Amino acid sequence: MENYYEKLIRCRDAVRAKTDFQPRIGLILGSGLGPIAETMDVVAAIPYKDIPGFPVSTVPGHAGRYLFGYIGGVPVVCMQGRVHYYEGFDIHDVVLPTRVMGLLSIKTLFLTNAAGGLDPDMEIPSLMVIRDHMMFNFPNPLVGPNLDQLGTRFPDMSQVYDPALRQVLHDTAAKLGQKLSEGVYIQLTGPSFETPFEVRYYGSIGGGAVGMSTACEAVAARHMGLRVCGISCITNKGAGLSSQPLSHEEVNASGDLIAERFSALVTAAIPAIDKA
Repeated sequence: MENYYEKLIRCRDAVRAKTDFQPRIGLILGSGLGPIAETMDVVAAIPYKDIPGFPVSTVPGHAGRYLFGYIGGVPVVCMQGRVHYYEGFDIHDVVLPTRVMGLLSIKTLFLTNAAGGLDPDMEIPSLMVIRDHMMFNFPNPLVGPNLDQLGTRFPDMSQVYDPALRQVLHDTAAKLGQKLSEGVYIQLTGPSFETPFEVRYYGSIGGGAVGMSTACEAVAARHMGLRVCGISCITNKGAGLSSQPLSHEEVNASGDLIAERFSALVTAAIPAIDKA
């Protein structure tokens, strides 16, 4: 892990060699949600492939770059695309981009994802504020020797998703005339979609949405003392809740349908989050 921390510092320094921009908020964009980056006043763009040792996404719909700039006048670093555990990356590399953003000075991490809905009555597509999460049979990114430079050995996770920031998201949506639900996000390994039985089970234990990212990044961020908030874009109903077969193309298409609404919400919320 000592070599891993050195790797984090090398990645940070490689970014710093390309820009001295100081972001206060980190924004991670999920599948099909990358177009929100078009609303940014971009100062610098750094492809992941140009950062030595940085994991590069192989998933369609993930551009694979850091964007530095302003949203609503707030300095932001945006991850236009993320890497996933199912791509074969070590869990520590999956959360490496999040940790690098923490080392680049952000104070708040704003997570987004495309997810499957576990409520048969949930509108598709729709937006869900993440209240809590569960990593189901998914490796914790803090396993291994603790990185004392980043945080404590046993970080508290009683309020991963900051209540004040969740309220900001609801208040912002109300001002925009948008409807937001709130629920628990369940992270699985993927890459296969869930079976109908799994969907019924996750819903029965209180899950609101299911996906293949986000929770591990939230844990890594809280370990570093960052504030966290998150929104799931519910792009499809879970298997068995609809007669429609599931596909990644459907996920991206649903993301396109709600992109304007999602973009308006995030753009309006970021200044309020920065002040909260």
